[in-house]
Amino acid sequence: MKLENLQDLTTEGKNEGTRDLDRLSTRGIVQLMNDEDKKVPFAVERVLDQVSDAVELIVAAMEQGGRLFYFGAGTSGRLGILDASECPPTFGTNPELVQGVIAGGPSAMIRAVEGAEDSAELGQEDVHNYGVTEKDVVVGIAASGRTPYVLGVLKEAQRIGARTIALSCNQPSFINKGVDVAINVVVGPEVLTGSTRLKAGSAQKLVLNMLTTATMIRLGKVYGNLMVNVQATNLKLKERVKRIVMEVTGVGYAEAEMLAEQAKGDAKTAILMKLTDTSREEATRLLNLTNGRIREAIQKYS
Repeated sequence: MKLENLQDLTTEGKNEGTRDLDRLSTRGIVQLMNDEDKKVPFAVERVLDQVSDAVELIVAAMEQGGRLFYFGAGTSGRLGILDASECPPTFGTNPELVQGVIAGGPSAMIRAVEGAEDSAELGQEDVHNYGVTEKDVVVGIAASGRTPYVLGVLKEAQRIGARTIALSCNQPSFINKGVDVAINVVVGPEVLTGSTRLKAGSAQKLVLNMLTTATMIRLGKVYGNLMVNVQATNLKLKERVKRIVMEVTGVGYAEAEMLAEQAKGDAKTAILMKLTDTSREEATRLLNLTNGRIREAIQKYS
């Protein structure tokens, strides 16, 4: 397949079930879109082994001081930035740990930068502009699986020794070449021919959700199903910290509020203080010994 042969790509194919899209009622349009969207989770299910492999790779890198980078163009780039930007408030991570990069720079988040996605050289440059090293993991996101910018990113990332993951919605996919893990979520032709912000975008978002969420769980930033690493940066999140402390320890609101204050808003510390009946300093020490894993900290105290 040549790069120019877009008609050969599943994501560019014509959906025979939506040929008369412009003749439908509003209710008919949204019903048809919903019917097509139902196919997305099943397509993701077919690649869960590859997603799991990717998570294991990211966890291993982060445990050795590595970071996760998403690179993409257009919708794919925006989705990567969206997922990366949610990690600090959700998991209390440093903004440097998970980074999203879009072809054309930050302004391309709002308005398309013409031609940026067509430059493999720009992709190679961005790998260096964002300081990617051999310790990091680079995820190249391209619904088509053939975006030159992403091809340039992955090629350069491999050259410097970084681990690489490809995420596309076509099989075969050009961006799979040489990567450690290839995730190809084939969702079929779009409702609106070629509009990969639809099913392809939804599929990419689901996979990205899994990559970061599963990674953070494995790194001990979740206790049960609670966001114990949440950063209390506003009133809503301060209240969430208190509710988390109440849920885990069984204390009432007033005591949870007191514990949260003593722990300086850190849910993990507050929980450990209560469960082990220790000071903030001791709880912090235990968490540092166990890389923030509450269960291990409790066992170490016992």
